[in-house]
Amino acid sequence: MRKNAKATYPVHDLIEKRWSPRAFSHRPVETAVLGSLFEAARWSISSYNEQPWRFIVATREDPRAYERLLDCLGEANQTWAGQAAVLVLCVAKRTFTQNGNPNKYAWHDLGAATAQLILQAMSFGLYVHPMGGILPDRARDVYAIPEDFEAATILAIGYLGDPSTLPDPLRERETESRERNPLTEIVFADGWGKPARFSQER
Repeated sequence: MRKNAKATYPVHDLIEKRWSPRAFSHRPVETAVLGSLFEAARWSISSYNEQPWRFIVATREDPRAYERLLDCLGEANQTWAGQAAVLVLCVAKRTFTQNGNPNKYAWHDLGAATAQLILQAMSFGLYVHPMGGILPDRARDVYAIPEDFEAATILAIGYLGDPSTLPDPLRERETESRERNPLTEIVFADGWGKPARFSQER
């Protein structure tokens, strides 16, 4: 199923096709492909080259590890995310290694790394659904995450599945068109709330 973005200006094909499905197939993801995803994340930007991201990976090929990570999701997300071939816990380091000061950019940089991972996944025909509905305290206990790190999101990664396998409310959301706020509401110039000229020209 294709849910291409209705872009005002041309964007890269991988960006146009990217969306966050809930229906995944059980088709496994090859180890080398997974390696490429995290290689893409590894080379992302970060403040002072801190690289504050850490990832914990579980695949369906290891049911015990997979269930441990699945249990770190909220119940609503577990109902569909458990079909994905791969789950990934994304963790941010809250301080700079060089001086111990708080790193207020850590979540920005983790997000940038995740975005690169997602686009790399799209290049292989994989889809990624990031979830904020996680149980961070459980994740900390299960994986002995150090105090200086914080569980942020969990990614469901896999190949597209059949939307008919989803419960009714989710099935409807799976097939509806994608929408975004117009550029006039998010890109300003000369003052807050004053749309940049190019955002109004189309």
